[in-house]
This record gives sequence, structure tokens and C-alpha cells, in this order.
Amino acid sequence: MGNGRDVIEELREPALKLRALIPEVYAGFSAMGKAATAPGALDTKTKELIALALGVDQKCDGCIATHARAAARAGATQQEVAEAIGVAIQLGGGPATVYGPRAFDAFLEFEEYFASRKRPGE
Repeated sequence: MGNGRDVIEELREPALKLRALIPEVYAGFSAMGKAATAPGALDTKTKELIALALGVDQKCDGCIATHARAAARAGATQQEVAEAIGVAIQLGGGPATVYGPRAFDAFLEFEEYFASRKRPGE
């Protein structure tokens, strides 16, 4: 199983079912996420790198997949992702050495996906 698109796909149906039962919670969470990652003193890419590192620290596969995708979409480089994961490993210890590679793998998957979707000349 991959660490990116497969995780998102695995969670899609259960999340939709839960969202139907508690739409206000999901709407609030979505609004908070948009506000938290909107450009400000920090750009969206930096905020997504922070979120990815937090996903590693929290050992959250869904968070890792979601924020790896968002970091790739925001134009993060492999080196930037690796360094963000390095901070998570420093703070998270041994478990982060397991989830860090998962996060990097998820990012590589989404980086490749978005690169393949670019039109010539972009």
C-alpha cells in the first residue's frame, strides 16, 4: 500500500459517511484548515511543510497523505520536505523515524503525480 493516494482513497468512504452525520464539525474543521494554511507572514508551502512534520510527529497517516499532497501542490522540493521531516524526527524520536519515510514516500508520490499533470511550457 502506498502512503499517499492509497491512504486518501482508503479514508474517503468512511469520512464521507461520518461527514454526513456531523456536517457542522467537518465544515468548521475545513474552514479552520483553510484559514491556518492561507498565506500570511508564512507562505502556504511553509505552512504545509509544518503540517506534514506535525503529521509525522502525531503518527497520522491521513495527515501525512493530505499534507504531503498539499506540499507537493504548493511546490515544495524534496530537500524542503526532507528537512521538515528531519525536524519531526529530532522532536519525535524513534517513532518519527518510521513515519518520516512514510511522509517522504507520500510526497514523492504526489510530486510525481503533479509533475505528470503539468502542461508543456508550464
